[in-house]
Amino acid sequence: MKGRVFVIGLGLIGGSLALCMKGQHKDCYIIGYDINDEQGKLAKMLGVVDCVASSIEEGAMDADLILITTPVQVTERILNLLAVIPLKETVLVSDAGSTKAEIVKHAEKLTAKGITFIGGHPMAGSHKSGVSAARQLLFENAFYLLTPEKHIAEEKINLLKEWLKGTKAKFIVTTPEEHDYLTGVISHFPHIIAASLVHQAEKTSHDQSLVTRLAAGGFRDITRIASSSPTMWRDILLQNKEILLQLLSDWQQEMKEVAAMLKEQDGERIYQYFEKAKKFRDELPQKQMGAIPAFYDLFVDVPDYPGVVSEITGYLAKEEISITNIQIRETREDIIGVLVISFQTEHDRLRAKECIEYYTSFETSIAP
Repeated sequence: MKGRVFVIGLGLIGGSLALCMKGQHKDCYIIGYDINDEQGKLAKMLGVVDCVASSIEEGAMDADLILITTPVQVTERILNLLAVIPLKETVLVSDAGSTKAEIVKHAEKLTAKGITFIGGHPMAGSHKSGVSAARQLLFENAFYLLTPEKHIAEEKINLLKEWLKGTKAKFIVTTPEEHDYLTGVISHFPHIIAASLVHQAEKTSHDQSLVTRLAAGGFRDITRIASSSPTMWRDILLQNKEILLQLLSDWQQEMKEVAAMLKEQDGERIYQYFEKAKKFRDELPQKQMGAIPAFYDLFVDVPDYPGVVSEITGYLAKEEISITNIQIRETREDIIGVLVISFQTEHDRLRAKECIEYYTSFETSIAP
């Protein structure tokens, strides 16, 4: 496809979308803009974009496709700005935000002028941020939700899908309201719970010094998403307020039922509670990407001797396997530890497992 694409926000998502379109559509010209000049310069230097606009007005006026890949509250301000810029009548505008109903409402000023806006949400991410972490394969096999209003012609939806074909994502068309409910249940609400667990541990640690030390293992894993951007999650919670208030009310009722089981010492109900949760969780798709970015961890049992970590990372480097994070857990002091290595993709994790088992006798495992 030929045309001018304007990407506003040159972070991980914006940069990755730009790379996907450059890879799929060789004749398109990609213009980028970021409020951080250094990100813009880096995007141009890395070949993520063909040029960097000095302002949103400059980049938007002749664009055939405008993608807004900024935090949701910033997206609202950009939509207001685009509504007063003389855009091409045929331009297609989309975003990549984690909430949709409020965004679509803000886009009404654009749609009132005959401009087509289709909300979008690629459900993929990474533990790294910034344009330097952008990857063409970031969205492969991920769900990409599109939330067009009812009056949007099917041909416009298909045109956006064609522009985004290089993501190799699985497109799902839904309403803005359904999107916000679904992401509220399986993404936004879990982030609240993770943060609340961390707050509870932090308060307990004032009186129990062992909390911090013991929380370094499994507790750290189940609360990893609490390390996400506070600014981003403040905006998401405020945008999806009504749904999250209802989910919090439901959660409080759920906890009351658990408390009642404990007070009544109802062992059978407690067993069934965990049995039902286990059954549902075990039936969830294991290899599909969901609303929360997956953590591709490999656990390696390593003996305690100098240089063991550099030895393993050296083997991975030799096979050109990139890692995103590495940590050591001492399960039995002074005897053996567990090296936890995180990767960006399942493919990298499996390659690393084969690599380590080929070069060493260390045992490796993947958590279910």
